[in-house]
Amino acid sequence: MEQERQYSLTEVANLVGGVLSECLPESLWVRAEIGSLSERGGHAYMDLVEKSSRGGLLSAKMRGVCWSDTWGMLQAWFQQETDTALRAGMQVLLEVEVSHHAVYGLSLVVVGIDPRYTAGDIAQQRQQTIARLRAEGVLDMNKSLTLPTLTRRLAIVSSDRAAGYEDFCDQLAAGGFPFRTALYSATMQGDNAEQSIIHALSAIAERAEEYDAVVIIRGGGATSDLSCFDQYNLCNHCAQFPLPVLTGIGHTRDVSVLDTVAHTALKTPTAVAAFLTDRMAAEAERIRQLRQRLGRTAEHQILVRRHRIELLRQRLEACSPARIYALGYSLLTVEGRVVRSVADVRRGQHVTTHLADGEVRSVVE
Repeated sequence: MEQERQYSLTEVANLVGGVLSECLPESLWVRAEIGSLSERGGHAYMDLVEKSSRGGLLSAKMRGVCWSDTWGMLQAWFQQETDTALRAGMQVLLEVEVSHHAVYGLSLVVVGIDPRYTAGDIAQQRQQTIARLRAEGVLDMNKSLTLPTLTRRLAIVSSDRAAGYEDFCDQLAAGGFPFRTALYSATMQGDNAEQSIIHALSAIAERAEEYDAVVIIRGGGATSDLSCFDQYNLCNHCAQFPLPVLTGIGHTRDVSVLDTVAHTALKTPTAVAAFLTDRMAAEAERIRQLRQRLGRTAEHQILVRRHRIELLRQRLEACSPARIYALGYSLLTVEGRVVRSVADVRRGQHVTTHLADGEVRSVVE
């Protein structure tokens, strides 16, 4: 039996690479999910995966790489178009070149990306979350709560080292009103952010009677860091929270799902503080106006009462005996009783006639 030709491993690797380069186009557009993403030396390394529609099981996985000369431009363009950075978990449409290396094996070299595909997927996921919350009847639950007129007692969910938290506190203090705040520190970005915020909210719920509202704030940063605020579990938790939830999570373009379910959504931590101080100022002005109105009403009532007293005094004066005597009238009394009829006196009784300037005593004949 004739011995078959033998190949070295390098020859096989080169053979595979050659076949691939001959059979495949120079580049391909590939739909995939970024399973993992890391940067080293300016290069980006990723696992590109595809999951089945049933149960989310892995159906395909390939190694991807984007060299530094391409990665910087690609990442900057993607962020400019979508206002978010590429990260694990995103659905992407990539232009790739299929490469086979004798040592590292098969990989997809990323040379381009279509940001519209990812932006559409992010928007679709957000709308699906909103639709789910609406179908469950919780989307507007928090909005239906009454925000107290004097919202003074605040439970704040934020990172204790965030500049946004400091800005919030400074703005609140500048208003000069007696707010009482309690910080429930949480991770506000990254993979653990959603669970960390839910944990803080659960701690607040146990002492809900001590607060008027919950404030969730976060300073500026990449929009990619805001992905947790679109997650169903966090948004569902806030939608059903027993206290009004106010948000100021530092975004400028998109409205997160959390903003949609919150009682009041504002752009930044400073805007939340300004909203609260403005409400206090408006109430203080309303009380001032009520005080002025009460003072004017009291003054008016006093004047009315004085006028009535003066009228009564004049009436009493008009009916006084002195005035009647001055008009020429007199009063006849017998033994201290007023004589109203001739039948009230008898012959021989002593009677007194009262005049304006004195009395006249006489005897009845």
